[in-house]
Amino acid sequence: MLPRDLLNHVENRDTLSRLLDLGDRAVQTWEVVCSDFLSPPEIAEALQVFGKMTEIHCLGWGGYEQAERQRLAIARSELTLELSQVSLTPISISGNFLFDTATHRDFLGAILGTGIERQKVGDINVLGEKGAQAIIVPELVEYLQLHFNQVRTVPVKVNVIAWEELKIRIPVTKELTSTEASLRLDAIASFGFGMSRSKMVDLINGEDVRVNWKTISQPSYQVKTGDLIAIRGKGRVTIGDIMVTKKERYRVQMTRSV
Repeated sequence: MLPRDLLNHVENRDTLSRLLDLGDRAVQTWEVVCSDFLSPPEIAEALQVFGKMTEIHCLGWGGYEQAERQRLAIARSELTLELSQVSLTPISISGNFLFDTATHRDFLGAILGTGIERQKVGDINVLGEKGAQAIIVPELVEYLQLHFNQVRTVPVKVNVIAWEELKIRIPVTKELTSTEASLRLDAIASFGFGMSRSKMVDLINGEDVRVNWKTISQPSYQVKTGDLIAIRGKGRVTIGDIMVTKKERYRVQMTRSV
């Protein structure tokens, strides 16, 4: 049995407990086992926990480099892990949305409305009037083809597609430099996301801001080089080099991606 004391201080305890159960199975059977889809905070915490173990290792993959939701392939340390061992299937959700535009929430809601659990669905990329593409666990393809037939008022059809047909939106990045009196989260993030400090404080207090995929609710939290700040719907800011000026202020380089 893998040690459970590693769960004492994790945020996503239930998820990590299930992953350790999969790890036990991987150790006992010498097989590569796959998790369900995980959110970015769950992935970050899982990699941190598994990184402390010598018996097993894992590999995350969501179908493309920028995928947010990923499955983990877990195996004994003696076995090699490859991306192809993370079992995924890309699908198209086709329909005419010209007169009834659907959002990411609409597509996800319609999929879950068929009875499928959230953890069985990866990223969904909306394609405008033509519909959307999604990545799912392979065993649910036939179920969706039978039961998933409408998004909002629009009839849809589900088909498996080749990976090269996947239309990925490449994130737009912008390099920023700011000089600040401190490295407080509210100060750095307000500049990085281009909003007032008071608005950023409200978002932080409302637990809408994550640093390295962990919720941070203290505006005074001190950021450091390498930190990733994320706000749902507003993109991400990665902290680059931090230098101290002659006036003892902090010159902070950032990269914002949306």
